[in-house]
Amino acid sequence: MTTTKIILAGVLGAIAMFVWTAIAHMLLPLGEAGVSEIPQDEDVIAALKSSAGKKSGFYIYPGMGLGPEATHQQRSEAMDKYAAKLEKNPSGFIIYHPAGSRPMNMPKFLSIEFVTELCEALLVVWLLAQTRIVSFGGRVGFVLAAGIMAAITTNVSYWNWWGFPTVYTVSYIFIQVVGFFLVGVVAALMFRRVTA
Repeated sequence: MTTTKIILAGVLGAIAMFVWTAIAHMLLPLGEAGVSEIPQDEDVIAALKSSAGKKSGFYIYPGMGLGPEATHQQRSEAMDKYAAKLEKNPSGFIIYHPAGSRPMNMPKFLSIEFVTELCEALLVVWLLAQTRIVSFGGRVGFVLAAGIMAAITTNVSYWNWWGFPTVYTVSYIFIQVVGFFLVGVVAALMFRRVTA
């Protein structure tokens, strides 16, 4: 299998994946499944400005009350008390960016998304080219299996550890699996005359 054919299959597969992802987010409810706004968020925004100020970050609440220099012993003791803290308080996390630090830049975000999907497609097509799979279904199945692995790698862990909503998790797994399925179809069509 030639490098040119692998690259072409990867590029065309990435385009198919990108178009599907756009449809899933803009025309179907999949991209917003499980996501909602905080009612009357002005109070929350004011509290965040007051608490986090100008420091971007990934914050959890409630915190354990430890500083960055905490010892292993202090962390262990705080962890023992954390379960009780979770019973009495709401919990979650916030990805925080101060005002103006992350402007809405759709061309940049879409470009990064496409490059990411291009890398995924090129890699999985290259992996497919290393196999001896010759049937159309086998090739699609190989890429689909790789897509399922990619989809569950972070999504299930985020659901388990961070409490991401189940409908959000299932929707994003579905979006990714369908995207890889499309890459598999494109690659299988591109490689249909390759028998070894």
